[in-house]
Order: sequence, then C-alpha cells, then structure tokens
Amino acid sequence: MVKEIVHDPFLLSLKSAPATEADVPVAADLLDTLKANKESCVGMAANMIGVQKCIIAIHAGGDFKVMFNPKILKKSEAFDTKEGCLSLQGEPRACTRYRKIKLQWQNEKFQTRIQTFEGWSAQIIQHEIDHCNGVLI
Repeated sequence: MVKEIVHDPFLLSLKSAPATEADVPVAADLLDTLKANKESCVGMAANMIGVQKCIIAIHAGGDFKVMFNPKILKKSEAFDTKEGCLSLQGEPRACTRYRKIKLQWQNEKFQTRIQTFEGWSAQIIQHEIDHCNGVLI
C-alpha cells in the first residue's frame, strides 16, 4: 500500500530499530511507495513512511531492491556531493559519500547477503542507511 511521506525532521532524526520477519509487510508498503514516487525518488527508508525500522528500498539500474538491516562493512573512494531528499524541504545539501561500499543486509527471507555496490547504487544505499541512523542530509 502506498503510504504518505513523512516530512517531520524530528521523526526522521530518530534512529531506527532492527527489522524482524514481522516487518515484511512494512517492506511491501515501502516498495509500493517508492514505485509510486519513482519519477522523483530513487530510494526510501522505512522512517520516511512513518515506521522506525531499519528497512530500505532502492531503485537503481532498472531494478527495485528491498534490504533489511543493511550495514556497510567497508567503504572506499570518498567524494563530496550534494543530495536532495523527498522527505526534506529545500535545496540539495552537501555530504560525503563513497564510490564503493561492501554491504551486508538481509533479504525478504532474512537470509544474510553480502555484496559490493559501486557508483550510483552505492550512493543511494548510503543515503538510505543515513535515514535508518537518524542522519539528515
């Protein structure tokens, strides 16, 4: 189900709790909401739809992917950039990202996955993990 986007900086600044198998329906709502906003948004975290759980959804390379409890294990090639956010008002804001990240997360069956992401996909994932950690750009 498509959910309303949260714009409250206080709620968005709260750190998310680890996701469990009981949160799979939240991931479905998050993915539906991302797909409904795909013209202006390439990633979302569950707190953007009002749920303080560590779940992200991304749209990169033509594919949609949901990740539970993502954690960056390694990062390299820092660069400075500016990013906007569907949940925050105003101009894009400056931040530091990494061109390459090694990521651990759980899929919808809560199987642990490890994969290296580069470029745009890596940048989107870092932005959404910031959301899970209550970091606003």
